[in-house]
Amino acid sequence: MGRGLTIRHARLRWLTIVLAASALMVSSIDTCRAQCVEFSDRASQLELDTFVKSPSSLLERLRNDKEKLRYRLATYIATNPSVLPSVQTLISASTSTDRSSIGAALRIAEGRCTSTKPEAARKIRDFSQRIGDLNVQAGYSAAGEDASGVQAQSQDKGRTQPPRGGALLDGEWKTKLANPFKPVPLPN
Repeated sequence: MGRGLTIRHARLRWLTIVLAASALMVSSIDTCRAQCVEFSDRASQLELDTFVKSPSSLLERLRNDKEKLRYRLATYIATNPSVLPSVQTLISASTSTDRSSIGAALRIAEGRCTSTKPEAARKIRDFSQRIGDLNVQAGYSAAGEDASGVQAQSQDKGRTQPPRGGALLDGEWKTKLANPFKPVPLPN
């Protein structure tokens, strides 16, 4: 009798371990799927948990630094878009200048998610459009204009720079060695 009970107890313990491991695996897969950015660009789970429990703690930590607020919040949202309800709480606890930074953070997070997780980017965009705060909308729009201006500038710079790899060879077919003592043209 004692041996049958021990075997049954061992099987029950084994079943519990397998179920717990399966639950952990499924929850970690779900967490990985929600993230839009590379591992090195993600916020830690502790930071996310702190933000979800107390969104205004972010405002207290980053007091008077709108740039850090913008990029830290964008990192939180891009790491896990399910923190958006806490962003709503953050908006209601913030000043008007903080709200424009929050809007910019939403736009930055959306941009980070667009290529990797389009459904998360759509969720962020929908959330941003539902918010009735004009300061958040202004920050969201301004961040979009800044991003498109930076893209246009980087594309223009790419066109004007000469190819650097061809500087060692010269001629129509790049078959002659170039003069290494030739003066380098200065950029405009």
